[in-house]
Amino acid sequence: MNFYDAHNHLQDARLTPFREPVVMDAQRIGVRRMVVNGTGEHDWPQVAELAERYPDLVIPAFGLHPWQVGQQSTRWQEALRKYLECFPAAPVGEVGLDRWVEGHDVVAQAQALQAQLVLARELNRPVVIHCLKAFGVLENLLRESKPLPRGFLLHSYGGSLEQMRSFAALGGWFSCSGYFFHDRKAAQRKVFAEVPLDRLLVETDAPDMLGPEACITNVLPGGAASVALNHPANLSAIYAAVAQLREIPLTEFVEGMEKNFKCFFEKPYTNIEEYQAGSF
Repeated sequence: MNFYDAHNHLQDARLTPFREPVVMDAQRIGVRRMVVNGTGEHDWPQVAELAERYPDLVIPAFGLHPWQVGQQSTRWQEALRKYLECFPAAPVGEVGLDRWVEGHDVVAQAQALQAQLVLARELNRPVVIHCLKAFGVLENLLRESKPLPRGFLLHSYGGSLEQMRSFAALGGWFSCSGYFFHDRKAAQRKVFAEVPLDRLLVETDAPDMLGPEACITNVLPGGAASVALNHPANLSAIYAAVAQLREIPLTEFVEGMEKNFKCFFEKPYTNIEEYQAGSF
């Protein structure tokens, strides 16, 4: 079976000591493509290097993460454009809004996000969005903006069912990580049980968002404060968990996610009705 990771951070420094075996493990279990998301000027070069080293595996994404807003240079938009132009298939991401992080400035975050949405429209790229405790602000921003021709992915979506439906109507997609299979995340699993199948993707968010034991097949040594790291090769177990949640045979689910991944990241569609007519 072929698995597709809609969101991870393979460039993360915590994975540096293990990167080659991590990649080999992922490919061994059937990971065919992974979207590696940059978060700012400090790691865009590493994302680009990984895309060049593993061109058949890594889809690079470049964006200014809300946690990095306030730390960027005055020429960050120019640098971002150059990376996106060097990699014509690269999404804009990881971008977004976050009112959970300490010292947040949601106004400055929204300004940075708007600038990146303009770039995504101009370059015809999909957008990968991070959102924490700011879904109302994000919905209003997207509703008041011009449509995104390639749509947007709310990675590890943590909002409500009602907001999910609103985002879907605006062109939103939603990716589920293994983290949502912890017992305390039952409410979020109910949301993912209702996400339209043709707007669903699966992610690891490695090295973060580690799931429960059922979603762990590969283990990495602990990071800071002995926090265990998430391995990209856990993707197959996460697929199995999401397929069970959706009550779909695993083989059928894997095939559907491959179609979805290619539709969002690799094969831009112009007629959503035609795509939906062929949904699984």
